[in-house]
Amino acid sequence: MSKRTSEDLSNAIEILDPNSLDAVDNEEQAHEGSESDSATNETPALGGDDFMHTDDFRRLFVELVMVDTLVALRWLDRKWHTVVEKKLTEFEDEPFGEIIVHGGNDISFEEAISATKRDRMKQVTKVVFLLNITKIGNYACCKASILVVVDIPEGITIIGQGSFDGCISLKEIKLPKSLTSIGGGSFAHCSSLEEVDLLHTNILELGREVFRYCTSLKEMKVPDSLQTLGDNVFYNCSKLVPSNIDVDYDNNAVVAYLRSIQ
Repeated sequence: MSKRTSEDLSNAIEILDPNSLDAVDNEEQAHEGSESDSATNETPALGGDDFMHTDDFRRLFVELVMVDTLVALRWLDRKWHTVVEKKLTEFEDEPFGEIIVHGGNDISFEEAISATKRDRMKQVTKVVFLLNITKIGNYACCKASILVVVDIPEGITIIGQGSFDGCISLKEIKLPKSLTSIGGGSFAHCSSLEEVDLLHTNILELGREVFRYCTSLKEMKVPDSLQTLGDNVFYNCSKLVPSNIDVDYDNNAVVAYLRSIQ
């Protein structure tokens, strides 16, 4: 990450005069009209530390820094949340090697398998989850073939269908206590995944074929809260249970065995 000196920041603040901030956000001005003009007239000229604590400074500051800094800032002070989240979700292109997951980012299956999207996902080594989201959208990280670790934060309750389908290098997933549902095919074809711990979650439902073709999966912890299972949840997870259990089609037998050895 590039470093900014105090001199750089001082120069940036000097250039971005707080008394001329009405030129920064034309869209807001168009909606607010004369009310905006009135607010500008009432705002005293500020500088130094005083200006750094205003909403105007926050709005200007996010234009000057890199995404890693913005991701860090969202955890520091709730006053930064709105402006930082707005900036992050407006990126036309994520930083190289990253994908940003934010609310409402369902992707159609057709888009997920398009050549453009597949080429983009081949570069992804890190997933950044924005604050205050409750769902990972459908196919959000599908085909991220060199992604190794995913740490899903607290607050997320739903992992959408196909979210991590085809992440063939994925070895570790950390799931939050808040999780209640994993959609169909979410971790299908994650052929490097060896262990899944659902025990500390509040999982209620696993969709159909969630772990289909997770051929390296050999350990899974399942809580009593899990009640609903789609078809063929563990299809071709041959290392997960003894050979006398029909892992492909008998979900209940698989779950009963997993619970018996916890």
